[in-house]
Amino acid sequence: MLNRRLVLIASAGLAAAGPALAATPASTGPKPMPDDMSLGDPKAKIEMLEYASLSCPHCGHFNETIFPALKAKYIDTGKVRYTLKEMLTEPVTVAVAGFLIARCAGPDKYFTVVDQVFRSQPRWTQGDIKPIFQQIAAANGVDEAHFTACLQDKAAADAVGKRAQRAQTQDGVDSTPTLFIDGQKVETPQNVGELDALMAKHLKGGR
Repeated sequence: MLNRRLVLIASAGLAAAGPALAATPASTGPKPMPDDMSLGDPKAKIEMLEYASLSCPHCGHFNETIFPALKAKYIDTGKVRYTLKEMLTEPVTVAVAGFLIARCAGPDKYFTVVDQVFRSQPRWTQGDIKPIFQQIAAANGVDEAHFTACLQDKAAADAVGKRAQRAQTQDGVDSTPTLFIDGQKVETPQNVGELDALMAKHLKGGR
């Protein structure tokens, strides 16, 4: 749906992510890594990790219905440090492309692009996804030449594949969305009320 080169890049990225990343999960649970993208105060009381794929409809639903409240009430107020762990679900090439564009847009635009890609999911049924992603890229300062170069960046695609593989082999995560709070896996809230209850529990208990 994007191009054959991207299919090859995505496959290479996943293949390159193999045995060297396999490790026993730490007893304290997964942590943000230097190549992950985060929002919020690094000194926040709660550390939250979300494992998500841009082609995962459940992740898209979480982004649309839960994440705005999470950001406004807890991340922006300094209570939560949020990190997105990139994963890949079918169609893998679409998820890879979305993350590549977000990375190419730069750290300041990364989460804006992620949000717009998630919100574009209902439009993918129209068939050709590339124009949709081009629109998102252009709206975030990535012109057509940069967009094309971004999707053809093998090293960047390999890095996406390695991050996704790390989530599986090192952190033991095999589904999306998956949430960890302060190193502990938690049930993903299905509405804002459940989010508030979850946050209240962890804010009270602390780390």
